[in-house]
Amino acid sequence: MTLLNDSETEPGTDDENTDPETEPTARLRRPAARLRKAVVPVTVTALLLAGGAFLHEAHQLRSTPSARNQALADTTATHRVGGDVSEGLARIFSYTPTSSDAAERSAETFLAGRAARQYSDLFAQVRKSLVQQRITLSTQAVRTGVIELHGDTARLLVFLDQVSRRDKGPATSAAAQLTVTARFQDDRWQITDIKAR
Repeated sequence: MTLLNDSETEPGTDDENTDPETEPTARLRRPAARLRKAVVPVTVTALLLAGGAFLHEAHQLRSTPSARNQALADTTATHRVGGDVSEGLARIFSYTPTSSDAAERSAETFLAGRAARQYSDLFAQVRKSLVQQRITLSTQAVRTGVIELHGDTARLLVFLDQVSRRDKGPATSAAAQLTVTARFQDDRWQITDIKAR
């Protein structure tokens, strides 16, 4: 049996299990673990805020007037409204002394609202001189641009070429520029307002 000095310790005591190299590492691990626990919620919060800001900006972009304008995105609808309006203008503004009735019938098909009233007033004046002066007018839409298209309403800029002739005189050409408002009803685009530019 041996006696131990004061400087020696018995096996199995706490002093023997303490490793001088691992003790500082354990102390460093504790703050790192606390830091990790704090970083996770802060990172999640930052990501949620950034995601919310991104969604808000995306909504703002979709809500601008240009984003709602289907003329910029829906080529089929844009082509359809441009075609219907061009055809309508060509038919209502093309007539001969013997075929003015055809132009008026076309007006009933292609015009509505204010445009129908405007045309009726205009054509009443034209009809008087149409037969007497034997006026022939031919109209063609050479360029049609859809400015705005929102659901069943559209606004267009239309460039027309018109050729007119009195009796057997020489033909004269003229260009016209119109701003047209149209509405989709009865399975076609009808012109509801016409303004000369």
